[in-house]
Amino acid sequence: MPDTAPRLPFEIDETIDPAPVTGRAGIPLVIELFRHLGVAQAIDAEVAVKQRQRGLSPSQVVASLIALWASGGDRCQDLTGLREDQGLAALLGHPLPAATTVRDFLEAFHVDAGPLWAAGPQATVPEESAPLVGLGRANRTLVAGLQHGARERTATLDVGTTLVASDKAAATVAYDGTRGYQPVVVLWAEQDVILHDQFRDGHVPAGCGNVRVLAQAVANLPPGITEVRLRADSALYETAVLRWCEDDDHPIAYAISADLSAQLRAEITRLPESAWQVEQEEFDAIRAWAEVPYVPSDGDHRKDRPCVRRYLAVRIQKRQGHLCADGSDTHYFAVVTNRPGDGLAILQWHREKAGTVEHAHHVLKNELAAAALPSGKFDANAAWFRLNVLTYNLLTALKRLAVTQRSPDRPTEAVPVPALQHRREGRRACAADAPSALGGPAACSPRVGPPDNRSLCARLVGG
Repeated sequence: MPDTAPRLPFEIDETIDPAPVTGRAGIPLVIELFRHLGVAQAIDAEVAVKQRQRGLSPSQVVASLIALWASGGDRCQDLTGLREDQGLAALLGHPLPAATTVRDFLEAFHVDAGPLWAAGPQATVPEESAPLVGLGRANRTLVAGLQHGARERTATLDVGTTLVASDKAAATVAYDGTRGYQPVVVLWAEQDVILHDQFRDGHVPAGCGNVRVLAQAVANLPPGITEVRLRADSALYETAVLRWCEDDDHPIAYAISADLSAQLRAEITRLPESAWQVEQEEFDAIRAWAEVPYVPSDGDHRKDRPCVRRYLAVRIQKRQGHLCADGSDTHYFAVVTNRPGDGLAILQWHREKAGTVEHAHHVLKNELAAAALPSGKFDANAAWFRLNVLTYNLLTALKRLAVTQRSPDRPTEAVPVPALQHRREGRRACAADAPSALGGPAACSPRVGPPDNRSLCARLVGG
């Protein structure tokens, strides 16, 4: 019986196309944004490392690492497979380096027996080498480019340290027994970009040297910021930090977790029940808060003290039949702030930090490659970490400038950018083989051509 089924509306072309193809078609858009924001030019200008005369430029090596991490790799040796992707190399405009080339590039950041600065009474941190400082300036260029395309007037700085485990011989033991390093990052919450990072040995306490970290982060803010605010855990509960934030030259509104000293705890437990206001009742506990009339013995007895610090306490009472992990039925926490207004609103605002800088730590270590430190040399690992920070910021810029864009009529809403529908002859700009920060992988194998998303990037950042 003859086949009467209708033919499908396509035919198979058996001709073999010699042009290379790639499954990583979204990566070139990331690299083009990296170039358009001026980050590549800043790296070539600021990062002076010894290289072969006819080798890749510093920005090309960095672009290769960004391509590696954005496509799911996390170690130098993962470049071996990526180097076989001739389609990706054609789109990037240069070959990808060998793993040994990248290791040599990173180790060029290291300075043996370099100067140290005292972060605390018994803790020192190596001064950054000139190439590492150059990477910081390149990151500053990226942040300024993002601010140009998506302006914010308020900068909330969320500060946090994270442990990066390492079995390198030079790694030291942290407070919890983990051998590794303990870098600190300062995240600009409104833009979701990291303003500054400081790489530290594992044994360096988180609660020291933070004024210097904050000062550099504030210096990295682009022009146009009208208000700077700070949220942090008890690592920043230092008199030096509080005084620095209260300085009239750069006033910063802060909310910082306070160490629960014996004196503060005594004042909290002395509060009458009428002082406590219920925030939330749960099936196993009741959360309440109160303002505490507490003046710490911090040695600051100036009559012209710029502000009165407020202490806000949180009490979590377990219901009958439930106990805290330590066997008690009540836990107390405290936050110090110089902000006026409703205490509960300040506590809730401070609590939001858990969804910003901790998320950045997660992405850096688990979705990018900050946890896969490549070297036994401190500055090489510091450069690796900072390049991951730069990649985090670049992916944020791609999301904020490309995936969504503010509507002039509805500034609080995000609307799709039509430019993402961009089509060129035989090629598509799509997020392929990208990590979750780009919205997940998409399968596409475009015909390869010379890379040119510059007009798209220009429209995204308003250039």
